[in-house]
Amino acid sequence: MNSVYDIVVKIGSMALIRHEDGDIDYNIFSRLSNALRPGMLLVSSGATEIGRIDYIKRNGRELTGDMEDIKTDYAAQGQSILMENYRRFISPAYSVRQVLVEHSHFNDAEKREHILRLLMRAPSQNAIPIINYNDPVSSEENRKMELKKIGSNGHDVVECVDNDETAAVIAMLVKAETLVILTSVDGIYQVPGDPSTLIREITGRDPEELEANVAKAIACCDGASRAGAGGASAKLKYSLGPAKAGTHVYIARAIYSISDIISGKAPSTHIYVKS
Repeated sequence: MNSVYDIVVKIGSMALIRHEDGDIDYNIFSRLSNALRPGMLLVSSGATEIGRIDYIKRNGRELTGDMEDIKTDYAAQGQSILMENYRRFISPAYSVRQVLVEHSHFNDAEKREHILRLLMRAPSQNAIPIINYNDPVSSEENRKMELKKIGSNGHDVVECVDNDETAAVIAMLVKAETLVILTSVDGIYQVPGDPSTLIREITGRDPEELEANVAKAIACCDGASRAGAGGASAKLKYSLGPAKAGTHVYIARAIYSISDIISGKAPSTHIYVKS
């Protein structure tokens, strides 16, 4: 595949948090940010959870009330903190560009093309795009109504609320050579919660065989790391599109370096079509 992007990286919310004391994991931010360079693109979750942590630190309690409003407020509070930490650790030689997307950007040809042109210009301008779904301005009720309308016209619908889907859509849009999905576990387990059953490779001789093998792995999956997350099955589901298109997909723990994951030095689940 010929692309200006060799690697798209996606990191999940729980991979950015120190669970034992409910705080941001600055080591993860530092390790990931130091690895980023032009020609790489980051899709980052974390705004809502980081906003929640920040609110609790400042007020000594969580927000109460309507859950949709709470999510909106936490996401709005966490977005600037998320970007502040990436900017702090990414090499000062590189520009950092925040790109907030919504489902409408990928369900409309003109908006999708606009996003693509923005992303394709970045590497030659020495810039690293960081993408996140724009949670604060998108209510669930309105989103469902819009998606239902799009689907009624017979079009394939992209939701992108789950950043695993956002990363997959972006990887296909820019025709990335590699998609690395960083999470809080080593990859996909044949027995949920048992690292000794890590599935190292899901592949096929052609896209159809790969799809069948991914379906078998999905049958093993159960649960998610937090409410509202799709978990391992969502990662597999959304990985399939890029993998069938020729992208090598790796699902791995965020504590490992990107280079070690891709080289096979670190444990991961590698999803691809055999050439």
